[in-house]
Amino acid sequence: MEPIHIHIPFPKLKDYIELLRKRRYDLEIYLSAAVLDQLERDDLEALKKNLDWNPALTLHAPFMDMNPGAVDPMVRSVTQVRFRQLLNVAGILKPRAAVFHAAYDRWRYSGRKDIWLSNSIDTWNKVMETATSIGMRVAVENVFDEDPDALEMLIREIARPGFGFCFDTGHFNLFSKVSMEQWFDRLGKHLVEVHLHDNDGTADSHWALGRGKIDFEKFFSLLQRHAPAPVYTIEAHDKDDIETSLERVRSLLTNKGKG
Repeated sequence: MEPIHIHIPFPKLKDYIELLRKRRYDLEIYLSAAVLDQLERDDLEALKKNLDWNPALTLHAPFMDMNPGAVDPMVRSVTQVRFRQLLNVAGILKPRAAVFHAAYDRWRYSGRKDIWLSNSIDTWNKVMETATSIGMRVAVENVFDEDPDALEMLIREIARPGFGFCFDTGHFNLFSKVSMEQWFDRLGKHLVEVHLHDNDGTADSHWALGRGKIDFEKFFSLLQRHAPAPVYTIEAHDKDDIETSLERVRSLLTNKGKG
């Protein structure tokens, strides 16, 4: 069975390191812009020593105010700086993959995916040059996406084997106007990672699997058909919800494996 990662912001690592070590969790570490500004190489070397159970790692890039496809060139420039900072961390920690927000929003762009796409290409080509040298895959995540169109266009345009898709189940449930099947039909073959959390369709609640309205039986069935071995990452925000979600994911993976 593929390792199941637990999403945790970098500042919380010190508070939960004993619990993480005891339960030998594999990790996705979120690095905000503020954290990246403060991190030194010594901090990362110390973190590597503290991760002495040798967890599998992924990273989550900063996303607040970031926009790799911004019309304003200064916004794109700041975004590229933040992404370079994340890639510098990746060069030390050597994660399996890193997740980024591609930041397409039809309301912001009046539906003009072509404008967003043309402004995005330079950013992602630069990211991929470094990621490839590290040996790390890159996954762009659905956030406000109502359908797979923009992300499919971006992945097709970048056209590198290490550049793919992160399917976020909570964001899908909130914003998608097309079926789960359509997402898998279009982007399943590009799937690098999945973010697993639940909600009731009214807020990005990051609940345990089963607390909300997402059909995870269908989701894992589609995974098995289209992309049976992505990176599995639980993004429940409550520590009790993490354990509940882990049990649920393991059960779903075991059942699909028997199928």
